[in-house]
Amino acid sequence: MLGLQYFSFEELWSPIVFFIFAAIVILYFYLIGPWRERHYPMEAAATLKQKTFFVGGVVLYYLANGGPLELLGHLIFSFHMTNMAISYLVVPPMILLGVPTFLWRAAFSKPFWKRLRPMMHPLISLILFNILFSIYHVPEVHEYVMLNFTVHRIYFFVLLISAFMMWWQIVSPVPEWSRLSGVKKMGFIFANGVLLTPACALIIFSPEPLYPMYNDPNVWVQAMGYCLPGDTTWLLEQFSGPEYFNFLPPIEDQQLGGVVMKLVQELMYGAILIYVFKEWYQKENKDSDELPSSNPNPGTA
Repeated sequence: MLGLQYFSFEELWSPIVFFIFAAIVILYFYLIGPWRERHYPMEAAATLKQKTFFVGGVVLYYLANGGPLELLGHLIFSFHMTNMAISYLVVPPMILLGVPTFLWRAAFSKPFWKRLRPMMHPLISLILFNILFSIYHVPEVHEYVMLNFTVHRIYFFVLLISAFMMWWQIVSPVPEWSRLSGVKKMGFIFANGVLLTPACALIIFSPEPLYPMYNDPNVWVQAMGYCLPGDTTWLLEQFSGPEYFNFLPPIEDQQLGGVVMKLVQELMYGAILIYVFKEWYQKENKDSDELPSSNPNPGTA
């Protein structure tokens, strides 16, 4: 299906990457289990929801950046956009919600991190993520990043960090470090949706294919070197180009990719908006209930 039968198990599943992510999951359970009991015995154990979020986030990120979805993302543009949506819009909030608060405090309470505190200003994280994400989808930038593998790794790593910085402002896994109130978080989410829209619109409404990697066989075969070992010229000998694997014409595939990105963005931001509103509403009600009554002895004059 989709031509995956032409690739080996190693090319599809990247065993080394799999074991790296498996080690991350094992480390997570060690930290929330034996390590917590030894160093933070008074802290509450991680809940089932937190464990599910973390493991689910790691699995999704592996599939999008080391499993079959990564390979499909080099064959079909709409899969590439699906991977981008998973990696930067779905996984970061799952990881942030999945890691218990005491681990965040233990990791980032050191004096060193205070020097980087200005970088965590909500406005900086908002602009940084959306600029990096939008610039990447400029056709010339996209082609350069996809064909220069060292730049590819660095750019995607920085983009991932900026995604975590942006989502941190919304999810706020450590309450006392939060810089935004409930209402401001809702405005922050709305601003993200607005800033991400131009990149999606560029992709959806372009009258012609924008990305040579998905319609130029020579560019495509070079880019495939990122996820296939050795010489990739055999791809051109066996297949006509990326269109061999695609079930849609390039322009329709590109439009579908933009629609997928926009839909995932709207769904994630909508779900988080509900989460933030519920959290804010509960806090406001709790604060109201705790206010002292103007007449502490009802029924007396």
